[in-house]
Amino acid sequence: MDSVRLIDEWPVDNAATAVVNAAGELLGSHGDTARPFALASVTKPLTAYTALIAIEEGVVELDTPAGPEGSTIRHLLSHTSGLAFDAHKPMAEPGTRRLYSNAGFEQLADAIAEHSSIPFAEYQTEALFGPLAMSATRLNGSPASGAVSTVTDLVAFAVELQSPKLVAAATLTAATSVVFPGLNGVLPGFGHQKPNDWGLGFELRDHKSPHWTGANSSPDTFGHFGQSGTFLWVDPAARAACVALTDRAFGPWAAEVWPRYTDAVLADLAR
Repeated sequence: MDSVRLIDEWPVDNAATAVVNAAGELLGSHGDTARPFALASVTKPLTAYTALIAIEEGVVELDTPAGPEGSTIRHLLSHTSGLAFDAHKPMAEPGTRRLYSNAGFEQLADAIAEHSSIPFAEYQTEALFGPLAMSATRLNGSPASGAVSTVTDLVAFAVELQSPKLVAAATLTAATSVVFPGLNGVLPGFGHQKPNDWGLGFELRDHKSPHWTGANSSPDTFGHFGQSGTFLWVDPAARAACVALTDRAFGPWAAEVWPRYTDAVLADLAR
């Protein structure tokens, strides 16, 4: 794929990328895919998937109370618990607003640790990183933003997100469908969205504008981006996923080049 070389034009010191399909076939890659990068909020899909595994294992349920009063695992995963962005204090009643919250994912991990009696990082390694052979991935800090990984490891995760083996297909479908539809909110870095659709830990493309994916990304596209200059998307219509990791913090540069890059990748895939 010629499009992956466009990453060389990004104003960053180091970057790596890969495109993979559901069968695990690497369709293209560029850069040092074994280099570790801080993921920032691309940590959240890893934490969310660990939660889905915990749900299937019976550790918790979506309606298990967690977070502020009246909130559940479902609320925490979908950023509707009412918790503030980075503070462990409620700003709204659960289920009434889409408030993107790092604190919510920290309380999500705390709930899984409490109900499993296993520290969250250990549970995540056993349930997710180990089975997917993500040996270079580790959680160094917050389960909302503290993971470090490589493109190679995230490719394995991207394959799982297209062809799940660790959870039932129906579970993944539910996680990538709108939860609490109709709620508005701010998509960090891209402003107020009406609606600000979200699944269970996965941000949904839908018809949001502006957005960090491409103009030609299907509405069914899901994934996440991180403030460390990272992203992972899965586009079911294109039957592929893309990972891109950099060492430059998100800013106007990313909002400009990421959508153009994604559209180039999609164009390559359509040939």
